[in-house]
Amino acid sequence: MKIKRLIIATLLGVLFGFVCYGMAASGGKEIPFALAINIILGRTLIGFGIGISRFSFKHWAIHGLIMGLVFSIPAAFGALLAPESPEFSHSRMFIATIVMGMIYGFLIELITSILFKAKYKEIDNGNN
Repeated sequence: MKIKRLIIATLLGVLFGFVCYGMAASGGKEIPFALAINIILGRTLIGFGIGISRFSFKHWAIHGLIMGLVFSIPAAFGALLAPESPEFSHSRMFIATIVMGMIYGFLIELITSILFKAKYKEIDNGNN
């Protein structure tokens, strides 16, 4: 595991957590404290998962998308805590959380792997 990759990806997760919270809070309705923590920690978890992962998906973009999907599923259930409104139902919030998680996963992986050149290493199962 590369410590540089873990730190960069986790910090990007925190950053995108606050970006996501800012977008959620801009809707005009007050965000419950539990939901705010869920948003920030959910995106941080995506970054940490990307940073620590050694799974091979053959391309960094696929890695980011899949990790974003996997780590957004619990956050999507937490998004059901959000107040429902006529323009944004709970089911729409659930799907939007997963889709945005995949986008954040892609962006975290893009910035970490390409911009900072901290690429992930595949798992070596001893066959090499």
